[in-house]
Amino acid sequence: MPTPERTLPAWFSRTGLKAAAGVFAAMIAVAIVVTLAAFDQAAPGGSRSRGMADKTPSSPSGTMTPTSASRGVNRPVTVVGIGDSVTAGSNCNCETFLKLYATDLASQRGLRTSSVNLGVGGWTSSQLLRSLTTPGAFRDQVAKSDILLVTIGANDLVPLQSRQPSGCTTTCFSPLVESVGHNVELIVAAARAAQPDHPPTILVTNYWNVFQDGDVGTAENGGSFQSWSDLLTRAANAQICDAARRSGATCVDLYGPFKGDGSTNPTSQLAADGDHPSSAGHQLIASVLLANTPLQIP
Repeated sequence: MPTPERTLPAWFSRTGLKAAAGVFAAMIAVAIVVTLAAFDQAAPGGSRSRGMADKTPSSPSGTMTPTSASRGVNRPVTVVGIGDSVTAGSNCNCETFLKLYATDLASQRGLRTSSVNLGVGGWTSSQLLRSLTTPGAFRDQVAKSDILLVTIGANDLVPLQSRQPSGCTTTCFSPLVESVGHNVELIVAAARAAQPDHPPTILVTNYWNVFQDGDVGTAENGGSFQSWSDLLTRAANAQICDAARRSGATCVDLYGPFKGDGSTNPTSQLAADGDHPSSAGHQLIASVLLANTPLQIP
């Protein structure tokens, strides 16, 4: 008699084989995952794959800062100040707003900063522009800036100071004021051209007064002159800020912080000459600049 055929168990059929293979493969996958997880925990520091990007550096407070991300905390941010005697810190014998700003920026953003003060007492916007467009040490220093602070224009208006207020109204001073604005726009463009591959963040300030102010200004020049110089300052400030914005820089208003709507006496913020910032004035300028600094520094 023929030998009876042996009947294969149901799990050994074609369908059963596929199911068993699937179960077996799943068991192998689980084993691999468990093994890799154990290996990852045993790695030094528990770090992930070296192929993954590091997290953006954070500030000491733990808050993520775009500035730190763009620069990297190991590279100093160079702050350069250019302009007139306000930048230079004349008649104060104190730490300038430039130095204070760089220090405060480092503290607030979790950065390392350095500062270079290129302010020159008495400079006009034309002199600054000429220095920026002439190859040499000055232009080279500006080209190294990550943040450039610009304060210029008041000395351009000195020729008007001897004019009686009634003899130089808006029609009289407008051409000179407009020239300041034009030069500020060219100054910003020249600063960018000095380092086209790495344009700096540029902050341009205006003024609380282009001449003396506070108690000293009133005592030496009289109330009518002070009212006229305030009108002149507002006109110059408008030109400076318009020029800064047209050229893509940030305009930082100093009139409001020093004088409010114009009725605040700024004497406590001024040096003994009534013209330049005192130590408190430099502190104020630094804080206003910091508040207006973009989060992202190129």
